[in-house]
Amino acid sequence: MPDRKLFHDFVASRSERLLRTAYLLTHDWGTAEDLLQESLAKAWFAWPRIDEPEAYVRRVLVTTYTSWWRRRWRTELPSDALPEKGAKADRHGPDELWEAVGRLPARQRAVIVLRFYEDLTVQEVARILGCQDGTVKSQTAKALAKLRVDESIVKEYR
Repeated sequence: MPDRKLFHDFVASRSERLLRTAYLLTHDWGTAEDLLQESLAKAWFAWPRIDEPEAYVRRVLVTTYTSWWRRRWRTELPSDALPEKGAKADRHGPDELWEAVGRLPARQRAVIVLRFYEDLTVQEVARILGCQDGTVKSQTAKALAKLRVDESIVKEYR
């Protein structure tokens, strides 16, 4: 049985930062909370085998988000009618840069969030994503190239 006290302490001390990471991946606070909750539930069952809990949960966040994104993509249907534009649920105010990051493909968004928001090294990101260092570097380069030509950022930072 996992040590409930250690797990509870981990959740209490790291949830806020992990929730921000989940938000940067999903761009929706409700979805970010769901993503974090599912990731922590997965960590609970693996808790006795985890050496680095934060890195483990961060990896689960990214892989769970990616699988959600793939699943959603397959179930979306095109429509002639545009949905109503809802109010932003951004607790930190509008930020065109992060909106542009939100338009990146899931893998590139994960690399940008882990490299520049979480301030992880290329090697740490590669370990979390389960890929080679070169993949992290190429995904970072592709993401930054897309951000450089994104009109919302170009206008904002001229």
